[in-house]
Amino acid sequence: MTGSARPHQYCPPFDQLDALERLRIRAVDPAGFTLALPAQVITQTRGLEITDPEGVPIAHFTPDRVDGTSATGTPEWLGNPSPRPYERLYLSPAQVRATTTDKTLTVVVDRRLTRKDVAEIRSGSTGRPVLLLVLSGPTMSPYSRGIDLIRRSLEVARGLDSAKVVAVPLDPRIAHADPALQDEVVSAYAPGPVAWLGPHPTSLSGTETMNRAGASGGLVLFFTGLSGSGKSTIARSVREAVLEEDGRPVSILDGDVVRRHLSAGLTFSPEDRETNIRRIGWVAAEIAYHGGLAICSPIAPYDSTRNAVRAMTADRGGDFVLVHVSTPVAECARRDRKGLYAKAQAGEIQDFTGVSAPYEAPTDADLDLDTSSMSVEEARDAVLEHLRERGHLRSAGELEWMI
Repeated sequence: MTGSARPHQYCPPFDQLDALERLRIRAVDPAGFTLALPAQVITQTRGLEITDPEGVPIAHFTPDRVDGTSATGTPEWLGNPSPRPYERLYLSPAQVRATTTDKTLTVVVDRRLTRKDVAEIRSGSTGRPVLLLVLSGPTMSPYSRGIDLIRRSLEVARGLDSAKVVAVPLDPRIAHADPALQDEVVSAYAPGPVAWLGPHPTSLSGTETMNRAGASGGLVLFFTGLSGSGKSTIARSVREAVLEEDGRPVSILDGDVVRRHLSAGLTFSPEDRETNIRRIGWVAAEIAYHGGLAICSPIAPYDSTRNAVRAMTADRGGDFVLVHVSTPVAECARRDRKGLYAKAQAGEIQDFTGVSAPYEAPTDADLDLDTSSMSVEEARDAVLEHLRERGHLRSAGELEWMI
């Protein structure tokens, strides 16, 4: 496979890379396996070579196994993917079964273990070895939520008489959405009885409360709306309230400020608008990954780009809250101190959102705030209350001890 005969290379999304890895280590039945392909992937005559995020070839589908929209069956395996954190724990079902017996209790770890979980595992495993089977996907993402699960599981294992930890290339969210897949993978590993943790307890406090809504405890609070809708004003008001009431570190990524620094040189074409929002999203997701709160307030006119930011945040273990500031365009134009709407209506500004460029109002917003019918303080309080409900801010009752 050299020169002109080399097949087209493609790096799939993280969930598909995990699916391929499960196939490679024989954690699933290869019958009926399908890898969905985007339209731009060229597969005719040359087949398809799959790479990991670092460009390492890991699998090859021959031309007869690809049809332009999908690749099916078992590929030719070209090698192992690049090492992941805790690579030594990613064993195949065959390797696990070779070192366990039917007396081993397999505990499926699909969320962070609590003290109550550990006590129940200890009481239920008397006289028998324990296998902590960690659903650790997306395993090839540098921001896998599974790393925290593995780390905690190793701590727990050290406190048990006879326990080992094995990492599995399966995202808990995918497992919960596809119980048949979850059962197939767990059955491939488990040599004996299986225990499940069940839903995460809701009566948490302290650090656990702050981590409930996202594995990292971080948050991307994303405001979208027309120019002049009030989103930047609300965003600043929320930031000030969080800093005063809770003390959490807060970073604010305002559309105009980002344009002057992170996205200097970009135009307002649809392509550059998307690039600008993706840059904002990447920075915000990094902040959330490290447990911080990032507040973003760009116009973000396209639904697909907002969804991309949501996905970036989820990949890094953060929570994503979308707030649509739905102030009508007439009111936005009335408030306009810079005269931008008038210039756009006169044709002096091209691609101006709400006048000469489209705005796709979100249908999946967590909050909808119209500042033509509510004050900034009311909008701020609505956002703060939503963040408290999602576990990102302490409630008033939790603050009483400080007064």
